[in-house]
Amino acid sequence: MKTKSGFATRAIHHAYDPMQNQGALTPPLHLTSTFSFETVESGGEMFAGERQGHIYSRISNPTCDLLEQRIASLEGAEAALALSSGMGAITATLWSLLSPGDEVIVDQTLYGCTFAFMRHGLSKWGVTITHVDMTDLDRLRDAISEKTRVVYFETPANPNMRLVDIKAASSIAHGAGATVVVDNTYATPYLTRPIELGADIVVHSATKYLGGHGDVVAGLVAGTAEQISEIRLVGMKDMTGAVMAPFNAMLILRGLKTLALRMDRHCASAKAVAANLEAHPAVRCVHFPGLESFEQFELAARQMDQPGAMIAFEVEGGMTGGIQFMNRLRMIQRAVSLGDAETLIQHPASMTHSTYTAEERALHGISDGLIRLSVGLEDVDDILMDLDQALIGASRHAAE
Repeated sequence: MKTKSGFATRAIHHAYDPMQNQGALTPPLHLTSTFSFETVESGGEMFAGERQGHIYSRISNPTCDLLEQRIASLEGAEAALALSSGMGAITATLWSLLSPGDEVIVDQTLYGCTFAFMRHGLSKWGVTITHVDMTDLDRLRDAISEKTRVVYFETPANPNMRLVDIKAASSIAHGAGATVVVDNTYATPYLTRPIELGADIVVHSATKYLGGHGDVVAGLVAGTAEQISEIRLVGMKDMTGAVMAPFNAMLILRGLKTLALRMDRHCASAKAVAANLEAHPAVRCVHFPGLESFEQFELAARQMDQPGAMIAFEVEGGMTGGIQFMNRLRMIQRAVSLGDAETLIQHPASMTHSTYTAEERALHGISDGLIRLSVGLEDVDDILMDLDQALIGASRHAAE
């Protein structure tokens, strides 16, 4: 007999009862900075952690609390924390877990701002950052030392779609006493639930698929109740101040209601787009977990319920050909971010990953000609038509 509601049901209903809120079907938006205490004693008990309740919206807020409970349920975690951005979630988490002298082992490929925070932020405070190609688990085993406190990776990785075997990497890390932190932004809990595969903490840029409408910047982190309490009271409250506004929490709650439907559509369209790109004579290579030609296709099938909707590819003509192609697009928008209703395309080397030097990009698997495509919710025939006309136009220009 089924004991837990399905994903979409929990995304819509979990932790909220309209009858406890004057029948309001949509959860109330609590726009308040502070909260009153019934007595001085009860306020003191809340500050001491002896009584549950809200004190100040920099620490917790009822609207944010509902979002936190909902994402914890979807990720299979004990607790979660809402923050002002994806980078807020990442920085608050790592500031809470690390001390000078510690080591973080990170995958070879990271989002540009995460890379910058690791290499140019944490390293200034005595934290060693060690990059390892985690697609080779033997390299991870060899790299871990007694100083390793955190193993951090994205899967799929931004922007080149590399995958890390979450279950195997977590087992190796735990054998050395390290905490595993996974950025699950690309996959969302609808496609991959890293905690169920052995990871300890999951971070998200909720700006992307969780919000889904391109109208909010937000972050989330999920883990054990003890871990989340520390990140809330240390990393968020005292060190970063990366507090989510209640209005933004409301927008993410709205996005979660349609997450399952949207991800099904995103993924179905991406499969068609990836197949079309792979067959196109003007395209040099395509990186997409749903293609059998994808090097880690079997791993993707094992740890992802669907292959996602992010595609990385290169066109003939390298960087120049890529620019010619992107500038010819008519409907598809040249913009960073991802997971919106609109199909978005961008050039990582000059945009999201420009925090890498050219030498660092080459070392970390981000070629100058790589293009990142976030497949949106438009009619897939229109997406294909726009890509095709731009590829044909760029090819003709190169031939002239």
